[in-house]
Amino acid sequence: MDIYKINSVKSLIEGNSYVGRGIIIGRSEDGSKACFAYFIMGRSANSRNRVFVENGDEVTIYPYDESKVEDPSLIIYSPIRKYQNHIIVTNGNQTDTVYDALAIGGSFSGALTTREFEPDGPNFTPRISGILNFNGNDFDYEMSILKSIDDIGSDCCRYTYSYPSKAGLGHFIHTYICDGNPIPTFCGEPERVAVPNCIDEFTSSIWNALDENNKISLYVRYIDLNTGEVQNRMINKNVK
Repeated sequence: MDIYKINSVKSLIEGNSYVGRGIIIGRSEDGSKACFAYFIMGRSANSRNRVFVENGDEVTIYPYDESKVEDPSLIIYSPIRKYQNHIIVTNGNQTDTVYDALAIGGSFSGALTTREFEPDGPNFTPRISGILNFNGNDFDYEMSILKSIDDIGSDCCRYTYSYPSKAGLGHFIHTYICDGNPIPTFCGEPERVAVPNCIDEFTSSIWNALDENNKISLYVRYIDLNTGEVQNRMINKNVK
């Protein structure tokens, strides 16, 4: 097995009906841009009833049809927030936990010691998180997964991964391996993925590979490390 292989996003997603929610962070092939993506999928009517809404640097998830909301606690949150030279990307309200910790001088990993997987047994959905840390014309990033230690949710395992940014390389973490009942939790290190120079190429490669029935929304951002120019792409399956 080639542990240094860089996979295409398509090869890791296509044909898998349910990888859940996913975060990709990396650097464009030419080295000029910091890149990240966040997507959500859903099987239930409550999970599918969502849209991304962009407000400046922040992205929040709202119900598409408020009359159909069953449990707002796990579907309404801000997956993307910016604090000074940091961009936080997560699959839950732990975005706010990390933001608040940074505001008082804390750290990404330290903030997440106060959180655990979602209380949605028997799935016990992992909380996945990422942060981009910018320093001048460079950046590094961290990724985290909080997951149940067993099938009854008796305790939480916490894993944090730290990466220097390397041209053309990204890392991909998602909540589930595949569909199931209960749904099997993501295992192992974040997967190595190729990050192209073109945001539209990257966006379409992710969106087109996601299962048509279960994909809901996708957000992608490219940040030029020299000029600070930002490019965003957002796709919502539910459109008013």
